Amino acid sequence: MNHDEILRTHGEALQLFGSRVHVIRDDQWDAPTPCTEWSVRDLVNHVTAEQLWVPRLVRDGATLAEVGTVFDGDQLGTDPAAVWDRAAVAAVAAFSAAGALNRTVHLSYGSSPADAYCAQMMADAVVHAWDLSRAIGAEEALPGHLATAALREVEPYAPGLGASGLFAPAIEPPADADDLIRLLCLLGRRP
Repeated sequence: MNHDEILRTHGEALQLFGSRVHVIRDDQWDAPTPCTEWSVRDLVNHVTAEQLWVPRLVRDGATLAEVGTVFDGDQLGTDPAAVWDRAAVAAVAAFSAAGALNRTVHLSYGSSPADAYCAQMMADAVVHAWDLSRAIGAEEALPGHLATAALREVEPYAPGLGASGLFAPAIEPPADADDLIRLLCLLGRRP
């Protein structure tokens, strides 16, 4: 994807995830998700914290050590949707700044081009939008172009994700699977 496509799909993925965050009922925050270790609150906190990192890494050029533990633990407080909204807006602004996607960011696995980081964050938001949708009973069908963009992003490094232990092992998708089903199966989800 070119930079305009990366920015567009990242923004759309955050809007999609946010649309699910805004319909979580009070009695759903402790519900289980397809991410077996996480409740709905844990999942939303994870994706929110991921976006909170973006301005520090992209805009400020900070290292992990410089950021430290500031985004560890609960970031959602008493108004999770508002915290999500602020994190999403700040992440989009950081990635959209002039020249931001040409920068290098320092991630847990080493230095990376910021445009690749943005594409990874897009894919993460798409997959977790499906996770959240399933957990709260929202519409699980996601926009096809986002599923396709996320699948193209994840395919090259998916085997490493499965081997990391952070994702369930990939499962074989049905022969007639669309890109969303292929993406979910690649990341160990059972759609």
